[in-house]
Amino acid sequence: MDFKHESDRIYLEDKDGKCVAEVTFPKVSENKVNVNHTYVDKTLRGQGMADKLLTALAKDLKKTNKKAVATCSYAIDWFEKHPEYKDVYK
Repeated sequence: MDFKHESDRIYLEDKDGKCVAEVTFPKVSENKVNVNHTYVDKTLRGQGMADKLLTALAKDLKKTNKKAVATCSYAIDWFEKHPEYKDVYK
């Protein structure tokens, strides 16, 4: 999976350059981001794509010593189901 990483977004493009999956996380403070949006195109749903996006984000947060808060309902649920990333959540 070749996710592209930006300062406030991790995403996947199809062969035509169209965004088909993304998680966005604008900066709240120097060491905190708000996971506010998760999107997966209907062509990729049911394949665990949102889980892969959040896993990539959580790993990046660990590497950079940042924390996340979440306002996206999927992200809130995901973090609750993944206690191995509790050190980067809230």
